[in-house]
Amino acid sequence: MKYMLLVYGAEDASDEAEKEQCYRESAQIAHQIKATGQYLDASPLQPVSTATSVRVRQGKRLVTDGPFAETREQLGGYFLVDVPDLDEAIEIAGRLPGARLGTVEIRPILEIPGLPAQ
Repeated sequence: MKYMLLVYGAEDASDEAEKEQCYRESAQIAHQIKATGQYLDASPLQPVSTATSVRVRQGKRLVTDGPFAETREQLGGYFLVDVPDLDEAIEIAGRLPGARLGTVEIRPILEIPGLPAQ
């Protein structure tokens, strides 16, 4: 089963040194789960200030700077894993620094026939 682990946190909660430590720790975890065959992909995201939102309403496209919703925590990155069950996804999510600093949301991937393979 594939799961997306969405890492949320307040962008201003960490200084640059703390962010670099988070990246190093996340990279270590990525290498550990790659060795078990569970790793598919992971990446931090650029700050929310670089986001662009697109909506189409009544056939017209509206493009705005910034995220869709104002929240205290922003989507900061993700891990995509292939694990036997939700319990294993929870175990991996609990190891991520984002779980200590913010929230890791776990969402199962909906497999749609006809999408291109990786």
